[in-house]
Amino acid sequence: MVIDVRKCNAERKYTGELDFGFRGDESLIDIPFVCFSSPVQAHLFYEILEDDSVEVSGEVSFTLKGACSRCLKEIEQRISYETEALFVPQGRKAEAEDYTYRNGIVDLGEFLRDTVLFALPSALFCPEGCSAPEYNEE
Repeated sequence: MVIDVRKCNAERKYTGELDFGFRGDESLIDIPFVCFSSPVQAHLFYEILEDDSVEVSGEVSFTLKGACSRCLKEIEQRISYETEALFVPQGRKAEAEDYTYRNGIVDLGEFLRDTVLFALPSALFCPEGCSAPEYNEE
């Protein structure tokens, strides 16, 4: 998914909304026996600033499916993650956490990959009532 800054500026469309789904990168998941069970959904807003920097904010959500890290029971867990980023034209001063873009095209690929990576839990657990003995004791 991309934002064409030149086209948006020509149309005087400085803000917008993006809704789309994409396949999650399975190689990002470090939890054994867990995978994406749904496409990653992105609901993003963007604003093109006067200096042609682009602010992007919104939410990504997806469902993970796999074995509970405690009891190995098959479960699904819905993940939602709020995100934001600043894209700066290449060649301009950018902070370490900012993304850059060139030729007037903001490619959201790396940003979305990073967002999914940050959203992933370190382990997958049953929501309640895990049957693992040490977690069932009161």
